[in-house]
Amino acid sequence: MGTKTIGLRDDVYERLKARKRDEESFTELVDRLLEDSDPDWRDGFGTLPEAEGTELEAIVSDSRTRLSDGLSERQNEALELLSDGDHEDDGSKTA
Repeated sequence: MGTKTIGLRDDVYERLKARKRDEESFTELVDRLLEDSDPDWRDGFGTLPEAEGTELEAIVSDSRTRLSDGLSERQNEALELLSDGDHEDDGSKTA
């Protein structure tokens, strides 16, 4: 296994050194810290800042309203067409 040399600011080195356990190498320390902080990508999934969340809610609400209005309009048009078609099929229409 190879090794790499990395540069650290003095303050970061001191913080790491303070967290290092007796008999623990810096490699083991960094490995332990990385394991402890291994985030689950799902933890923050779907979170938005409040302002963006509010804006998204408004967009979704408007979209739902427009969709609902459009569906109602198309339903009414379809019902009108069907009711007009019923008169033609029952023979009540004169030619």
